[in-house]
Amino acid sequence: MQPTARSTGPARRRRRFRAAAEGVRRRPPTPPARRGDPELLALSAEPYADAAEAHDRLRALCTAFEVRGDRRAAFLSVYVRMTGAVAARIRRGAFEDPEWVHDYLVAFANLYRVAVHDYESGNVASLADPWLLAFDAAERGDSLVLQDTALGVNAHINYDLSLAVAAVGVDPDRATKRADHRAVTDVIRDVVDETQDALAARDAAGLRALDESFGPFDERFLVFTIDECRDSAWRTAVALRSRSRVRRRLARWTNAVTSTGAAHLIRSSRANDRLHESLRTLERTAGEER
Repeated sequence: MQPTARSTGPARRRRRFRAAAEGVRRRPPTPPARRGDPELLALSAEPYADAAEAHDRLRALCTAFEVRGDRRAAFLSVYVRMTGAVAARIRRGAFEDPEWVHDYLVAFANLYRVAVHDYESGNVASLADPWLLAFDAAERGDSLVLQDTALGVNAHINYDLSLAVAAVGVDPDRATKRADHRAVTDVIRDVVDETQDALAARDAAGLRALDESFGPFDERFLVFTIDECRDSAWRTAVALRSRSRVRRRLARWTNAVTSTGAAHLIRSSRANDRLHESLRTLERTAGEER
C-alpha cells in the first residue's frame, strides 16, 4: 500500500532530525587543502578597530565575493546591511549604552572575519562546525540562496552572537545592556524588508513574488525567529560569564551542538521536492535575467 501524504510528512521530518543528530555526532569531513585567495586573506587578516572600519571592510569583502561569484555573498550582503544600520543607530545615540553596543558590534564582526580567514587559509581545525558547514555548502553551490543565507545567519547568530556578548561582558548594568541587546532587533525589523528586496534583486528574482504573496507575514516570522535566537544567545552569554565552571562548559557545549544541529537541518531540509525544485527554477531564472 502506498503511504499517504499525511504519513510521509512526519516520516520525512523524523529522517531529517535523525540526519541532523548524526551530523552533530560527527565533525564534517575536512575539505581539501585550500590555496587561499590573496585578496580575501588580506581583507580578513587584520582585526576591525571600530564599527566604521568593520562596516567598510565587510562591504569590501562582500564585493570581492560577488566579483568571484562566491555564494558566501548571499549571507554577507544581509549582514553588511544590518551592520551599517546598527552603526548608524549608534551614531544617533539610539542606545542607552552606545559604547557597549559599539564594542559588541565590533566583536561580533570580528568573529565573522576570523571564520572567513580560517576557512580561506585552510585552518579548518579552528573553525566551528556551523561555519564549516555553511562555507562548504556555499563553495559547492548546490544549495538554494535561501539556504546559503540561512546557514550564515545560523552560524553568526546561533553560534557567534553569544560569544561576542560574553566577550564584551554583560555587567555592570545588566538590565541596560539587555535592553540594548533587544533594541538591535528593532533595527533588524526596520531593514528586513529592504534586505529581502536586495537579495531578490541580486540572487533570486522569484523571491520578490513570494514576498509579495506572503504580505507582511514572512517579515514578521523572520523577525520573531531572529528575536528568539537573540534571546537564546543572551542567556548563553550570561551562562558563559558565570562563576560556575560547569555552567560555562555546559553553555559552550549547548551553543555548539544546537547551532551545528540547526545547520544540518538547514542543509538537508526540504518542505517537499516540488517546492525545492520550484525555488531552484526561480534562482536559475534570476541568473538568466542578469
